[in-house]
Amino acid sequence: MDPHITEWLNLAVRWIHMIVGIAWIGASFYFVWLENNLNRVNPKTGLSGDLWAIHGGGIYHLEKYKLAPPKMPENLHWFKWEAYFTWISGICLLFIVYYLNAKIYLIAPGADMEPSTAIAIGIGALVAGWLIYDFLCDSSLGKQPALLGLVLFLGLVGAAYGLSQVFSGRGAYIHVGAIIGTIMVGNVFRVIMPAQRGLVKAIEENREPDPELPAKGLLRSRHNNYLTLPVLFIMISNHFPSTYGSEYNWLILAGLAVFSVLVRHYFNTRHDGQKYAWTVPVAALGMIALAFVTSPYANQPSTPVTATAPASQAPASHAAESTAPAGEHGSATQPAAAGISFAKVHEVIQNRCTECHSATPTNAAFRTAPAGVILDTPEEIQTNAPRIVAQAVQTKVMPLGNLTQMTDEERALVGKWVQQGALLQ
Repeated sequence: MDPHITEWLNLAVRWIHMIVGIAWIGASFYFVWLENNLNRVNPKTGLSGDLWAIHGGGIYHLEKYKLAPPKMPENLHWFKWEAYFTWISGICLLFIVYYLNAKIYLIAPGADMEPSTAIAIGIGALVAGWLIYDFLCDSSLGKQPALLGLVLFLGLVGAAYGLSQVFSGRGAYIHVGAIIGTIMVGNVFRVIMPAQRGLVKAIEENREPDPELPAKGLLRSRHNNYLTLPVLFIMISNHFPSTYGSEYNWLILAGLAVFSVLVRHYFNTRHDGQKYAWTVPVAALGMIALAFVTSPYANQPSTPVTATAPASQAPASHAAESTAPAGEHGSATQPAAAGISFAKVHEVIQNRCTECHSATPTNAAFRTAPAGVILDTPEEIQTNAPRIVAQAVQTKVMPLGNLTQMTDEERALVGKWVQQGALLQ
């Protein structure tokens, strides 16, 4: 497909996905907050509780029935299309970004896998994720919410690990997010909405509603609520290569999911006191710990290792210093550090990076340079040196899919050049 068309399809669908996703997440957060903040002291007959609120210059009074009112209101608003369109637009985005460009974004660099095989694995993971989740919820575990939550978490961590073995880091992350999104919309379509329709039908037929279905729908709704923040992180994760590009990307994702759930749990329980206030600082400390352990400098020696050059190859000033008497400098003579020639670095960048990162990319998948990063001139390479190190040296997520076969030796060369000052000489 023409890269210009692909880019605008990506933009349009991503924008739609964001709009409807905000609507769905906002409704989910609001109704969980509403449920948790109902005044349940001496409610009126037939009510679970009520709540008074002020917003936008008006005062609202909301009431929740134990099951349903004696007679259905003429106008009843249903919350479903936000969820459906979020999932539909997300799946479209998955196809546009990852499946139409499987070799670039989906398949792990160097993997001998056909795009059709990778796509089949991705779609199979979504289907299997929902079926396993639904089975577990309907099993005896469904009556033990805490244990069920632990089992589901371990299942998703297992999925993250398995997918990271066959997909690129970005591909694995986005498919874990798609599994969670499929579970969430499956809850709405297969459980929550049928429960609500059953409730309305019972009232219209003037019979007692079955309390089991609404209770089941409430459980699935709470699952959706806790799954929301991990999904939101995954949606933005492709901007942070230190997460998906790490050797332990699946563990990093698991940690970030735990921290997200801790924060969500605090907001879900703060109406009942501050006994879970500790979850917020724990999540913050956890983020700091992840930032440390993923740092490329965490396990590096404090003194950079530099090579030694023959005196004939060192700049004149360095050569003079290396032969000067120790007394003139106050210390013993040290060998001069060999500078990495920019000409060698420039050759690597031109051979491995500018196929995409150029004012005129030659890669058919791109009409313009990804993220606007152009590396045609020495000055552009020098300006973008920190980004090159982060993406091509430290995390090795670039080149995409390593289509240009950048070697570890070339990555090390670029890294040493930047470490020595990224000089254009």
